[in-house]
Amino acid sequence: MSKIRNIKAYNSADSTIVTIGTFDGVHIGHQKIINRLISVGKEAHLKSVILTFFPHPRMVLQKDSGIKLINTIEERRAILENLGLDYLLIKKFTKAFSRLSAEAFVKQILVDKLNAKKVIIGYDHRFGRNRNADINDLKLFGDKYGFEVEEISAQDLNDVSVSSTKIRKALSEGDIAKANAYLGYNFMLSGKVVKGKALGRQIDYPTANISIAEDYKLIPRHGAYIVSSVIDKKVIYGMMNIGYNPTVEGKEETIEVHFFNFNKNIYRKTIQIDLLHRLRDEKKFESVDALKAQLLKDKEVSLNFIKSHFN
Repeated sequence: MSKIRNIKAYNSADSTIVTIGTFDGVHIGHQKIINRLISVGKEAHLKSVILTFFPHPRMVLQKDSGIKLINTIEERRAILENLGLDYLLIKKFTKAFSRLSAEAFVKQILVDKLNAKKVIIGYDHRFGRNRNADINDLKLFGDKYGFEVEEISAQDLNDVSVSSTKIRKALSEGDIAKANAYLGYNFMLSGKVVKGKALGRQIDYPTANISIAEDYKLIPRHGAYIVSSVIDKKVIYGMMNIGYNPTVEGKEETIEVHFFNFNKNIYRKTIQIDLLHRLRDEKKFESVDALKAQLLKDKEVSLNFIKSHFN
């Protein structure tokens, strides 16, 4: 797949089949639509394109929306690449762009830029200035400019909506098993390893402190999780804590990973952490020794889980 950060850089003359949307999570509901896009594209010899907007329109039009996304834009790109999509085109969403008329959007973006011959879109999709155009308008534009419009069924769109809601609810409750089932892959956190207070090292559980640059990334419920990461092309397992470290009077939210049988220096590396299973809630222990005893139990549970599921 070719990733184009800015649609301005796209200059292919290929005819395309296009769908438009955020596709946050790229979950099983989305994947049905994307697989349809790709298969129809192959049959008709059209390049498959997802046109997405970033920042999320609500971030721009509702400054205090506080919207949290399941994926960062980079995570979304990587997932889509694995599905076999030809192009993910990212259009920077601005207030000026939001004022573009529906026909100007169709002519400038879909026709002139993307050479779209088919557009797959939801029956309830709204576009153009003040979102005043709908699928019927798009079909009229299709007749005028020479592209076909295929409607995504209400059932498929409902599946997308239900999946998104259930994933967000599951993550807020720490139910990683349910979130992963609806995603169709393991929920991930991606960030840079930064310096921490080295408290883990002092109690024989050294941790990698993960800093996530994107403040819009949805963080699951505080607690301990079994995780994995690919470091230097090797899968490494471990356990992670999200929270405030109340036993040592922590004041800031941290994401800390203790990797098993691993002692490489990964400081300043950007890594992806896949969440596999929830261990427990974060808890304030009576003493550091009590915390160490719990960490030993967590490690035993984690190793047994990994052995039974991945070895």
